[in-house]
Amino acid sequence: MKEFNYVITDAEGLHARPAGLIVKLAANYTSAIRLYANGKTADAKRLFSVMKLAAKCGQELHVEVEGEDEEAAFAAVQEFCAKEL
Repeated sequence: MKEFNYVITDAEGLHARPAGLIVKLAANYTSAIRLYANGKTADAKRLFSVMKLAAKCGQELHVEVEGEDEEAAFAAVQEFCAKEL
């Protein structure tokens, strides 16, 4: 399992557009991708799960990636966070 923390810098936080994009990205991998924020856990492959995190600007997002293609998935999610959040 690989994991990292990311502080959200987007002024609108993890709103509908980036939530949809991360779900689309996660669907490309067989690994489980879990997001944690505000004491909640989300499956990155489920839009409503990601949106229920209600992560705002300045809050920390914890990401865990586990599975057979975790290296590629981890790199993709890390890059996504840096560009989109």
